[in-house]
Amino acid sequence: MESCFIKTPLGYAKLEGDVDGLSSLTVLNKDVKKSNIPEVLEDAVRQLEEYFKGDRTQFSLKLNPQGTDFQQRVWNALLTIPYGKTTSYLQLSKDLGNVKAIRAVANANGKNPLWIIVPCHRVIGSDGSLTGYASGLHRKQWLLEHESPYKQQSLF
Repeated sequence: MESCFIKTPLGYAKLEGDVDGLSSLTVLNKDVKKSNIPEVLEDAVRQLEEYFKGDRTQFSLKLNPQGTDFQQRVWNALLTIPYGKTTSYLQLSKDLGNVKAIRAVANANGKNPLWIIVPCHRVIGSDGSLTGYASGLHRKQWLLEHESPYKQQSLF
């Protein structure tokens, strides 16, 4: 397993993966030194840089997250949420065929090991609130604003 650290607008992130795909992308709550980027992670780093610049709306990476069958189903459902759009935990549960599984869906969403790439930040409360986000609600809000087709205009 190869790893590296990169700086993003939301803090440092750690990427982990190998020839089987990217298995983990996590944002850190501390500063670290940027590290050399292993060849197997170069494409992921490039695509993340393009995303943060606003030049990429979809990722095309080989993914290899580790989780239960149910978690994998939830994470695959997250991949279908379009850039600039959101869904609710309730709707995601319905899409997976079990409205009563809303807590399990939320739990699997929170265990998503591929921050940004598997867009768990696009899942919000049924009332439109920014509920739960393992990386912090301030990051979730930033990501949603970054992806929004409606950019807030400055008055001054």
